[in-house]
Amino acid sequence: MGGIEVDSALVTDRGFQYDRRWMLVDENNVFISQREVPQMALMKIKITAAGLEVYHQLKSSSITIPFKPQTEKFTTVFIWDDNCIAQYLGHETDKWFQEMLGIKCRLVFMPDSSFRPTDYKYTPHGHVTSLSDGYPFLVIGQASLDELNSRLPEPLSMNRFRPNMVFTGAEPFAEDQMKKFIIGDIRFKGVKLCARCPITTIDQETGERQKEPLKLLSTFRKRDNKVYFGQNLIHEGIGAITRGDELRIIERHDDERFFI
Repeated sequence: MGGIEVDSALVTDRGFQYDRRWMLVDENNVFISQREVPQMALMKIKITAAGLEVYHQLKSSSITIPFKPQTEKFTTVFIWDDNCIAQYLGHETDKWFQEMLGIKCRLVFMPDSSFRPTDYKYTPHGHVTSLSDGYPFLVIGQASLDELNSRLPEPLSMNRFRPNMVFTGAEPFAEDQMKKFIIGDIRFKGVKLCARCPITTIDQETGERQKEPLKLLSTFRKRDNKVYFGQNLIHEGIGAITRGDELRIIERHDDERFFI
């Protein structure tokens, strides 16, 4: 759904607290995203004391999703090639989302007892993620977006790329080379450049598809038939990260697979 900005977030074993712990699934328990249903971008969220308040940007209707589901119904859900255990939220919640989006769907939650490992091809055993595409964190430098926007006729917002960490004060695409860095007491490791999908072409305020930024990015950020923007991360440690914290680079990639 639509992303939100926060001034501080708690880092847990599988990423930021509340980050991608809920997911819409179809009748076969396969995840649904803006790839199939672009109007999901119009579903906006607020974090409140009672849970997540979800509302449709163009409709006068909202619902509050409790932080912990009130049902005891569990199921297996599917995200790409992975599967994990999730918990249903209930009929009334499902009905509301179906009415807002006009599709058959159900909302599920990933409880603390459910573990989904990151891809062993890129990460060591022992790292887990939430109901994300595959990794707990995606980092992008503001300078990278500024460089992209300098080449576009109309600038794009960072929300097109859906990172959950953005930093300033570096050269464009500095994130490509960030192998190890520290924020506070938490250590992060860059494990894989992020191959971008059509969600980046969806205007997060209107839900409309466009050609950019993939068309332009393919002219200078394409490799092996994939377009890259941002880097996926794993981490060690828990604690809070706050807007304005210092990011300290410990080691840089020197692999030729990375853009220079």
